[in-house]
Amino acid sequence: MEAAVINHYFPQLDRTARSRFAMLGDLYAYWNQKINVISRKDMEHLYIRHVLHSLSLSRTPSRQSFLPGMTVLDAGTGGGFPGIPLAILHPNVEFVLCDSIAKKIKVVSEITRELGLSNVTPLVSRLETLPGHAYNVIVSRAVTRLETFIPWTRDKLMDNGKMLFLKGGDLKEEIGEASRKCGIPLSCFSVTDLKDLFPGLEDDFFETKKICEIKQTSYLCAPPLESS
Repeated sequence: MEAAVINHYFPQLDRTARSRFAMLGDLYAYWNQKINVISRKDMEHLYIRHVLHSLSLSRTPSRQSFLPGMTVLDAGTGGGFPGIPLAILHPNVEFVLCDSIAKKIKVVSEITRELGLSNVTPLVSRLETLPGHAYNVIVSRAVTRLETFIPWTRDKLMDNGKMLFLKGGDLKEEIGEASRKCGIPLSCFSVTDLKDLFPGLEDDFFETKKICEIKQTSYLCAPPLESS
């Protein structure tokens, strides 16, 4: 499916954003032949399973995750998801797209350059070496389990920062484990079903996909507890 699906669900897009989303198909087709960042079988589903999937983070119930002037870390961005689509949608938000694999960041750098995205900083780095207290929001797509990811990144958030994760399946056990090991009350976690965000979308990919949000809370920025 082409970029029309993005225009349909985000009718407020200006001409520049529509043009940039339209360019993504050819750019990823070109770069994915050189450096594999998306599975070959998934390329035909780029706009739904990667672009629209990424943009779902802007539709969380709080709707306050990407305000002008904020700085967002895409931790483990891979080929630029969710960071690149979000940066197109939110041109007044700064995005740092970080991955430890240099060839993936090469793709991110070239695509953002072609798109003219001045609000994206591609970065080759391990998460633990990033500066602390630098980001309003941390986003990630299926990098690892929450109880592993949170200790890697919680000190990177500014006070009252939040985390948004694109996940799949039943998250009850994973959230419970993260709450226990990381000292974050269950009340700070919320889960949104993606199938409810895009009515009329005929693709079963979203049936089991979810957004897990850890809300702005002092517990999130607290030092991790000793795991048992």
